[in-house]
Parts: sequence; structure tokens; C-alpha cells
Amino acid sequence: MKHLVAQIHPQDNVLVALTDLPVGTPVPWNGGMITTTQAIPAKHKVATRDLEPGDLVHMYGVLVGKVRERIPLGGLLTTANIQHATDSFEQTGTRRLDWPRPDVGRWQERTFLGFHRADGRVGTANYWLVIPLVFCENRNIQVLEEALVDDLGYGRRKSYQPQTQELIQLMRAGKSVEEILQADLQTALDGQAKPRLFPNVDGVRFLTHEGGCGGIRQDAQTLCGLLAGYITHPNVAGATVLSLGCQNAQVSMLQDEINKRSPQFLKPLYILEQQKIGTEEALISTALRQTFAGLMQANAQHREPAPLSKLCIGLECGGSDGFSGISANPAVGHVSDLVVALGGSVILAEFPELCGVEQELVDRSVDEETARRFSSLMKAYGDSAVAVGSGFDMNPSPGNIRDGLITDAMKSAGAARKGGSSPVVAVLDYPEPVTKPGLNLLCTPGNDVESTTAEVGSGANVVLFTTGLGTPTGNPIAPVVKIATNTPLARRMPDIIDLNTGTVIDGEETIEQAGERILEYVIRVASGEEVAAVRHGQTDFIPWKRGVSL
Repeated sequence: MKHLVAQIHPQDNVLVALTDLPVGTPVPWNGGMITTTQAIPAKHKVATRDLEPGDLVHMYGVLVGKVRERIPLGGLLTTANIQHATDSFEQTGTRRLDWPRPDVGRWQERTFLGFHRADGRVGTANYWLVIPLVFCENRNIQVLEEALVDDLGYGRRKSYQPQTQELIQLMRAGKSVEEILQADLQTALDGQAKPRLFPNVDGVRFLTHEGGCGGIRQDAQTLCGLLAGYITHPNVAGATVLSLGCQNAQVSMLQDEINKRSPQFLKPLYILEQQKIGTEEALISTALRQTFAGLMQANAQHREPAPLSKLCIGLECGGSDGFSGISANPAVGHVSDLVVALGGSVILAEFPELCGVEQELVDRSVDEETARRFSSLMKAYGDSAVAVGSGFDMNPSPGNIRDGLITDAMKSAGAARKGGSSPVVAVLDYPEPVTKPGLNLLCTPGNDVESTTAEVGSGANVVLFTTGLGTPTGNPIAPVVKIATNTPLARRMPDIIDLNTGTVIDGEETIEQAGERILEYVIRVASGEEVAAVRHGQTDFIPWKRGVSL
């Protein structure tokens, strides 16, 4: 049965509206009745008592704001009447390592079909990478893409050309601007790709970026670390790397970063330096030959059964709404606990969106060193934002605020639920790799593409991405599973949404049931089932140039 409101934690003094509540709506709560004094849009918050200036607002059992203008019982919380506020955090020496480990008996013997690599990791896909060490090579990357994609059978994007041709015909027929704007154009055509020449290779991914030179030398080192994370990734069979030659991101720097991650690196890797080779034609021809030879080797790989302990799940959210923290995020959190209990790894990132829940994560850290590293990275990140006149409190976007996430602490408390309840086994600074099974914290921005790029670079072979507003985000080498927090979104944008957890809001499913359904889908995706982002060719890749990005 669908309820009107939800209280997330017994200590909370606000309720979440699960549907639009007109002014004067009687809301049963705590054995009594609250009557709304204002219209409360779905996803927004209603006060459970009179709140005076200076009073503290709690959700998820933590501080998420402070009242600055009086809010009556049944009133609406807005950016005008509350402001961001969080509790401080410290090293208490407390270790809260007991957790409600879920029963995973039904998945203990389950497997997925993946690509086994020499280093013991297992990929959920099999891609060849073509990447530049510096932005000067971006055009050559694009030339290679034009030369390879269609003839190898990987070109399949929708074509909107027929619509343009139809508009040209209408204009030539003398149609007015108004008639053009009202024209009912034919449906876009799915591209008819040629059969794949290499059936065991999921694609050739051409990455471009704006780094590699300029900036500071640490930027180049960090970029090489990220690129090395992609080259050594279990979803990658090998790579072609284009270098200009004189840039800060030197070939030796990339090779050092590869060696850090994979001392016995055995994948085919071709590195070409334009200033040594000479002409564009010589560079491109050499790159084509080597890439083609690499694809022949990659095609020898086959999917084979692998235990679920080989899953490394990235946890991400973008376009979050007021339902994110009570449907999709906790459902993904249950998946996290299941994967950890099965011996796998999960990555919780987006440090600006852990603001206000630091103490819980400090106490859940397996040892004092791990707790200290998390505290240090969080404080340094927060201080750097303040130093340039910003702060974590400025993280929520206009869309977040419009749909009920009116403080960063409120947004963070819901976002953190993606990490489940298991102990924190490691804290990683960008772009360090995951090396331990269990819950890993990775320092990244809240920007969803930067963070997704980083999680995959650290080893995520599947990403679970929750969204309340809808976003098409994908990744070049790891499937990004898009999970809607609400049913209207799933119905409105079915082309980019893979799963719907609005069923939790609708009273049709529990959080645990939704999580189990997500895990079953992950197993299919890890075995090769395509997600929406892959079907659309959504291959977003934005390296974080270390600095303030919220």
C-alpha cells in the first residue's frame, strides 16, 4: 500500500512527502494527524512540529540543516527557511565493525560469464582502447575512429539525417517557420551496423581528453595514473596509445603507472610517438596496423564462468531527487552488502556528497589508519573548496533543490546509503586502484561523469548509477546500469533507464527485494547483456584535473 509520507529514521523531525500533498491535507503520523499548512510537493519535506530559528533539522538520523525562519507544524522546508548544517567529526577510536551481514546462500554458487585476465581479475566486457597521452593527439584519435568503427562492425548510432533531409524538403516546398516548428518528423533510424569482424571484442573505444600538458606536473602524473587504470582494467584486452612526444605526460610516466598496477603486465600495448614517426599518414597507418593486430589477439578471449567475488561495483548517483535516499540508493546499498558478503568489492565515491555522514564512515573504518586517511582527505577537500570561496554546501544543483534536496547534508545522507552497512576496508585517493575486497571509499568530486570515470579507473567492472531526474551518463569500458528512483521517470525516459526502484515508493516492493532484483540484473549485465548506455553509445570520459569540483 502506498503511504502519503515516510519517516526515514525515528530521530527525524521531518517527513518525506511520497505524493503531492495539497494545503490542508490530513496526514496520519505517529498515532495522530498532521495537517499540511502549505502545499507539499512530492519528494519535499514536511515539519513534524513547530520549528523555530536555530532549531536543528534531522533526517536519516543525522543533522542536515538549521532553521533560519519559523516553520509551522505541517509546513514545507525550503532553501528560504533552512540552511546547510552538519555535525563535526573526529577520531574517537571507536570501531563499529559489526554489520547485518545478509544471507547470500542463493548466490554463493552463482557465476557470471566474464573475461579472465592474467592478473586474476575478470572483465565484464572485452574492449580495445585507443587513447592519447596529450590533447594534441585528439584529432588523430578521431581519424582512427573514422577509419575503424564502421568497417569493423561497431557503428550503430541512431541516424537523425532523414529528419534533416525532411526539413530541407519542407523548406524547399515553401513551408513557413511556424509550419517547420510544427512538423511531425519521421522516427530516427537505428544505424544498420555491419556484422562484427571480431565477435569476441565488444568494441574499440576512442578516448579523448584535455590534459597531458600545461597545468602542473602533478596533473600529468594523475592523468597517467587514470589512463594506466583503464589500460590495466579487466574489461580491456589491450590498447593503442598516441603520444606527441614533448608533453608533460611522458610515455615513461605512463609505463611507471602501469607497472604500479600490474607488475607482470602482459596485454598487447602499442605506443606511438608522432614526433619520432613523422607524418600524419605514417602515424595513422602504423596505428591502424597495430590496432588491427591487437584486435586479432583480443578476439581470442572468450567468456567463461567466474564467481561473483570477481565483481567490483562502482556506486554512483546523478540527477538525484528527494526519493533517491529512500528508494534507489538504499536498494543499491543492499546490493553493496550482498556483493561484499560474497567476497566482491564496491566503491563509494563523491566525497562532497559524504558531507555530514563522516563520523559514521570514520567509525566503520577497519582500523585507525584507514579512519585517519578518510578524515584527512575529507578535510583537505572541504578546505580547498572554502579557499576559493565555495564549499560543500554549494553542491546541490538547481534540479536537486527543485526536487527536494535543499541542503548538501540532506543530499549526502541519502547518497551515502549506496554504500550499505559493511566496514570500510580501504580509503583511496584518486586515481588509486582497488586492491581489497569489501567497501572502498574513493576520493572524487560529486560531478557524476568525473566520478564515474574515476571509479572505473580504480577497477569497477560494473557501475550502478541511481538517478531521480534522468541522465544518459555512460562509460567507455564499463556498463553503467541506470536505476530510476521513481516510476514517473522510468516511464518518461525508458530509453535511458535500465531498472525502476520507484516500486519501493509505490509500496510494491521492499528495499531488500529491489536490491536482490538489481543483483540479478548485474549478473546478466556482467555476462554480456547490454545496458541502455551501451546501446546508445554513451561513452562519457572526463578525467578529474585535481582541483575544486563539487
